[in-house]
Amino acid sequence: MPAPSLVMQTTYAELVERCAAAAFNESFPEDGTFIQKKVNNRNYWYFQLPTKEGRAQRYVGPETAELLEQISHHKEARDDERERRALVSTLVRSFGLPRPIPEIGNVIAALARAGVFRLRGVLIGTVAYQSYSAMLGTKLPSATLQTGDIDIAQFMTVSIAVEDKIPPVLNILKAVDQTFRPVPHLHNKQRTTSYQTKSKLRVDFLTPNEGPDTDAPQKLPALQTDADSLRFLDFLIYEPEPAVLLHDSGIYLSVPAPHRYAVHKLIVSRRRPEGVAKRDKDTQQAEALLELLAQKRPYELKSAWHEASKRGPKWRQLVAEGLDQLTPRIRESVLNVVQSKFELSAEEKLRSYFFSGLFGPSTGGSDLM
Repeated sequence: MPAPSLVMQTTYAELVERCAAAAFNESFPEDGTFIQKKVNNRNYWYFQLPTKEGRAQRYVGPETAELLEQISHHKEARDDERERRALVSTLVRSFGLPRPIPEIGNVIAALARAGVFRLRGVLIGTVAYQSYSAMLGTKLPSATLQTGDIDIAQFMTVSIAVEDKIPPVLNILKAVDQTFRPVPHLHNKQRTTSYQTKSKLRVDFLTPNEGPDTDAPQKLPALQTDADSLRFLDFLIYEPEPAVLLHDSGIYLSVPAPHRYAVHKLIVSRRRPEGVAKRDKDTQQAEALLELLAQKRPYELKSAWHEASKRGPKWRQLVAEGLDQLTPRIRESVLNVVQSKFELSAEEKLRSYFFSGLFGPSTGGSDLM
């Protein structure tokens, strides 16, 4: 009999495949045509459909083997909502996997239908973290799964380049909950990066800050909203992975790769002030994911770790400080995978010297510092 984790992952993989097909066909009706454009020697696909004003185009995505397969079978898909609901129910009831609270699920479903994730928006934060249980085939600690916020990120360059846009964000949100209101930006009252309901459910939009530090909100034209610029976010949302939130018949979207999420949480945990509750939550999420990744995705974890280390001394310092907050067992497990050495304590320093061959035979590994 297959192990429960294997059955869980197989069930989830089928759900992802079905939800991907359903989302694709919902976005692109039968009365349109797919067209190809070449930009900077790379092929991109758009969907052209008739409107009262003439023809309109929707962004589909960069050309991949998977996308070409979806296009070739575009008109063959069937409505399998009942089957998708059954798969979601199995994952929640039989395996105890987390689902978002209904209010959050309804908002994310509306954003997905509007095209946020088709236009390469990425769900980040704790709601994205909830998807990793199914993705990795293991239940994550329940204490790390609670949230009242929805965080959406997008590269500003992507937002400009896709040449497509969703309806105004506030209109989408009000269709779910009429109490949604824009939250005036702290540094510019005329701009909005956050939206909040009467019950304090909050939706925040973010974009990577890859230039000089700034408090000014940035425009995301594809999402028709402003966004706060955050340092280190480019590392997190690069090459996101497809996922399904276990709400209704499943919500197909993009989330950060779990190995990037774990390393990113180590970094941002050290950027928060002492005593802030989110700092402990960042560390707890990083620790839970790192323990799993060291077993299930060691090569991906090592790759993300070394990529962060090459970003510069500040990155290495923050990762090392974050690592120092983990329990010794998990810290040791991570170090064994990434073959890295950080001066975390006298004990760690001694082990680092030993690995380098100063006190004995070297066990290999490169020094990220």
